[in-house]
Amino acid sequence: MKNIVVDNFGPIRHVDVEFGDLTILVGAQASGKSLFLELAKLMEDKDAIVHNLLKFNYILNRKNQKNLLDIYFGEGLSELWKDNSRITIDGERKYPKVTPIENLNNEIKEKIFYIPAQRILSMSEGRPRSFTEYDPSCPYVLRQFSETVRLFMANGFGYGNDVLFPISTRLKKFQRQSFDKTIFHGAQVVMDTQSIQRKMKLKIDGLDMPFMTWSAGQKEFMPLLMGFYCLSGPPTKVIKKEEYEYVILEEPEMGLHPQAIKAILMQILELIQSGYKVVISTHSSIPLEFAWAFNYIKESCRLNKELGLMRLFDRSEDNAAWLRGIFNKTIKTYYFSRENGGVISKDISSLEPDSLDTDISEWGGLTTFATEAGNVVSQFYEDDDIDYCAEGE
Repeated sequence: MKNIVVDNFGPIRHVDVEFGDLTILVGAQASGKSLFLELAKLMEDKDAIVHNLLKFNYILNRKNQKNLLDIYFGEGLSELWKDNSRITIDGERKYPKVTPIENLNNEIKEKIFYIPAQRILSMSEGRPRSFTEYDPSCPYVLRQFSETVRLFMANGFGYGNDVLFPISTRLKKFQRQSFDKTIFHGAQVVMDTQSIQRKMKLKIDGLDMPFMTWSAGQKEFMPLLMGFYCLSGPPTKVIKKEEYEYVILEEPEMGLHPQAIKAILMQILELIQSGYKVVISTHSSIPLEFAWAFNYIKESCRLNKELGLMRLFDRSEDNAAWLRGIFNKTIKTYYFSRENGGVISKDISSLEPDSLDTDISEWGGLTTFATEAGNVVSQFYEDDDIDYCAEGE
């Protein structure tokens, strides 16, 4: 899957995305980013999705493709598909139709590991929810992510291991340190085995804090961390991480301080170095600041580029060997915007601040307010019509 073109699907009029090793999608709320990403998952993993839905006793109608769309996107959303809807993947036209599954006992390989923006809903008071706990109106990607995390937390850590963070087998040491410094601040995340249900608790300063008392950022981050665990560390029987080719991560910045977002970007680099192609959607300028710096360093004639990249993450003294070859990777950035009543995409990968195209220079609107604020302050001091206050006022 190198290129996807979507025409006339829901609010999307024409979106054309060529994937890099890291692909960043930006755009305002309701600009079609999630629909595009969910559609990419459906088209690439359709057989595995159908197999999974049948396993959970969903009724699928092979003669009515809108039946699958309602179950996948949520009840009533089959109307996203129109008579002139078109999906083209690597030059081949695709259709969201149900194909027969011969043997439900045989698992079908998935290519895309999807971490949705609504991931906080996967946690119910500190425990991951099962697929069948969700209302049919919920998107499939949320239900499946929640079920994956549930299975991993139940079986992926080994018998008797109730510590969820920090653990040495899932993340590199510097990554654990970054998450601890920016998110957990010395706390330990454990599974409470004393109550009727196994639930997460935060142990810090002699306190056992239930999930609902955590900070918003900690609660948002925990399902994301579980997603990272599924893709990192030693293989497990529960999650076959080696079968995935793509990781879709929606809004990694959710609820987090900029320093924590930087820590997540380091983990994204680790995923790319492990061979995954990563696609993120974001409303934060930080991933684009990283992409701009990455491309600038990549195009330079300087040596020790990896060391320069580590300095971006305040880790100049660390061994940068794990980043060897990172500048052979590519980063692509696309802006989703509404024009003439429909969503279109634009390649803004250069992110050139001096570009005459404001979509590029203002990074899809993410730096517009900062630019306007600077201009207002500059004009304020240059405006002869504005009086200065008297001395001492």
